[in-house]
Amino acid sequence: MSNKGEKLYEGKAKVIYGTEDPGIVHAYFKDDATAFNALKKGTIAHKGTVNATVSTRLFRLLAAEGIRTHFIDQPAPNELRLERLEMIPLEVVVRNIAAGSLCKRYGIPAGQVLEEPLVEFFYKADDLQDPMLNDDHVTQVLKIVTRPELQQIKDLTLKINQALHVFFVRCNLRLVDFKLEYGWDANKALVLGDEISPDNCRLWDVTDNRVLDKDRFRMDMGDVESSYQEVMKRVLEA
Repeated sequence: MSNKGEKLYEGKAKVIYGTEDPGIVHAYFKDDATAFNALKKGTIAHKGTVNATVSTRLFRLLAAEGIRTHFIDQPAPNELRLERLEMIPLEVVVRNIAAGSLCKRYGIPAGQVLEEPLVEFFYKADDLQDPMLNDDHVTQVLKIVTRPELQQIKDLTLKINQALHVFFVRCNLRLVDFKLEYGWDANKALVLGDEISPDNCRLWDVTDNRVLDKDRFRMDMGDVESSYQEVMKRVLEA
């Protein structure tokens, strides 16, 4: 990566670097893949390029819907320039169709369409294995945000879900569930951060429910790289 500044953070999927502008960071998307809180590790060829490119398309889509994100531009296939945010340590999960941990926790059959979108919160803390939180945990115990701020996060999350659902229908994909992360800008305004990609979205083919996301890696289903490439192709053509 050219002109990279100081490494600010390295996570499972990305490395964040500073730039000459203190309000802008540079994200390098890795091909590394992890699952089950990094108990499973591997590599998905060209994953960084797919995730950066899909995120670019979806961030631009959301911007057109009046939703502010930290996206600035994509200077290289596997790199994004982003507005620097004070990230909120919450993973916000939206579920439209039962899958994954929801089925394990409550015995709900996989594939059951939920009557309305379900929003869940998880504490972003690797050492605690990202425990699930209710509203009181978020606002009273951990004091991550206030109740009005949490409601703002919920409302924005549901708006994003609706916009993405409509778009993915055009891609012949079912948006099963996905994870969002938010941060505060310099003026304490709420901004969508992180990424939106096959790494943090469950996406099934509309016709046969074929899995086209990271579950192919998690569950050793094979064809992981080609599935990621298929998502990118559909997203760019929609």
